[in-house]
Amino acid sequence: MLEFIGETNAVALIGLLGGIALGLAARIGRFCTLGAIEDVLYGADDRRLRMWGIAIGIAIIGTHIAMPLGLFESAETAYLDRVWNPVGTIIGGLLFGYGMALSGNCGYGALARLGGGDLRSFVIVLVMGLSAYFVMSGPLAHARVWLFPVENDASSPQGFTQLLSAVGVSPLVTGLVAGGALLIFTLSKAEMRASPSYIFWGAVVGLAIVTGWLGTFWVAAYGFEAEPIETHTFAAPIGDTILYSMTASGNTLSFSVGSVVGVVIGAALGSYSKGHFRWEACEDPRELRRQILGAAIMGPGAILAVGCSVGQGISAFSVLAFSAPVAFVAILLGAAFGLKQLITGFAPAE
Repeated sequence: MLEFIGETNAVALIGLLGGIALGLAARIGRFCTLGAIEDVLYGADDRRLRMWGIAIGIAIIGTHIAMPLGLFESAETAYLDRVWNPVGTIIGGLLFGYGMALSGNCGYGALARLGGGDLRSFVIVLVMGLSAYFVMSGPLAHARVWLFPVENDASSPQGFTQLLSAVGVSPLVTGLVAGGALLIFTLSKAEMRASPSYIFWGAVVGLAIVTGWLGTFWVAAYGFEAEPIETHTFAAPIGDTILYSMTASGNTLSFSVGSVVGVVIGAALGSYSKGHFRWEACEDPRELRRQILGAAIMGPGAILAVGCSVGQGISAFSVLAFSAPVAFVAILLGAAFGLKQLITGFAPAE
């Protein structure tokens, strides 16, 4: 198969299919980071937040079942191979969460809304992708590395699974216990058990993360090119997609490009299936200004945290990286602060 379609096309296809599933989950299953936080804080409904528990639990179990079967090696992923910088994770997570609240969406959510015809999200996507690159490899890259030193090739994988393996606990046991406990807790509430749609789409998201890991690992293991082992995240990949759209003739497809395009396609399909697709634009310049500011904050925040709400919130959790719970809490706190400021500090247009 790899000889027929090529390795870069193969990883792009894997990203595309997983992205379509994520786009459908966002538009049909209402899987949304900021929406889940808003429901908890202002709607007394934690079911969408529990969807994240379903997704994380499924992702943890899936990746850890694959490890002893030789289908995946988590130590080679960026979340575990890079020396964890707690300060960068906390500051980046807070910035990302705050920017997400101001813009009204994370990168994943903005792509999903773009697939539903929201042109405001197109602006958010562009600004977020460019601001992420501005800090990752652009003019502020040297300042970022100076303030938050990046050390690759960690002497030991930066994850709980490997930490427990050192004392004799197998990855399979770690994954089943951690993922199973999270699923049990998530489903402990009767309202959640009575919401099969939320359970289903949460599981779809978790499986999409697993297929990304396993698919790119398979290509890396059986191909001849040095393809990175990765799965879905939506900060730098948005910048990658913007760059590819301008340099396709001298560039190659990647998992990131497939993933980003897939979310838009899946969201469009989901929107049409529900009859929700409609073109929307911003009628209030102040609102657009706020959203652009939020997107400009989100991009650098995700780079500092080494992942967004999906990248750290699910993908890093799936390999039980040290950074995942810290980033997740920081994102929640940043978003909660931003939402409070929005409610008390920004008056609606007259």
